[in-house]
Amino acid sequence: MAVRPLHSPLDRLLVETQRALETVFGNPPAQRDYPARQTPEVMLDERERRHSAGLMRINHVGEVCAQGLYFGQAAVARDDGTRAHLLEAAQEETDHLAWCARRLRELDSRGSLFNPLWYAGSYAIGLMAGLRGDGWNLGFVVETEHQVEAHIDEHLDSLPPADLRSREVLRVMKADEARHAQSAEHAGARVLPQPIPAVMAAASKVMKTVAYRL
Repeated sequence: MAVRPLHSPLDRLLVETQRALETVFGNPPAQRDYPARQTPEVMLDERERRHSAGLMRINHVGEVCAQGLYFGQAAVARDDGTRAHLLEAAQEETDHLAWCARRLRELDSRGSLFNPLWYAGSYAIGLMAGLRGDGWNLGFVVETEHQVEAHIDEHLDSLPPADLRSREVLRVMKADEARHAQSAEHAGARVLPQPIPAVMAAASKVMKTVAYRL
């Protein structure tokens, strides 16, 4: 029987450091095609462009946070199946990260200046959630994805009508987030008690307010 190789604490630290650097400072490639590749670009006026860029920066930050959360959870997951689920979701979130970064470039904008802070905070939350056990781990996935779905709906309503490319990216992202939540529920996620969801929502509101401009 094959024995799974054991990684030293230094190996694990190097892996997590590389993941953090790639997420925050790198340009990780998407494995799937850009959803808006066949959607025509429509000229936006300056006010519309800034608004679309602010919303897509929020979504980009959300994907940075998702990477930190899932990698933190996977680092301490007790069950191999749970760890695999988290890393699979993280890979799809990498697609989202790349798509949002590309859309920001198209809008002549950039990601948040505070991405290192967003990642570090989310990674710490992921570690704490994972240490509570896999049911809680998956419960955080469900609540996170539901809250992300809600803010994507808000953005779809708020985007300038002419910004069809951002809409196409967000529609695909929303479908992925719903699938991640459903998969985590089927895998045994626990329902998070209050005030945890309320605290998560409050933290998300602060993040969105800051990321829209910075």
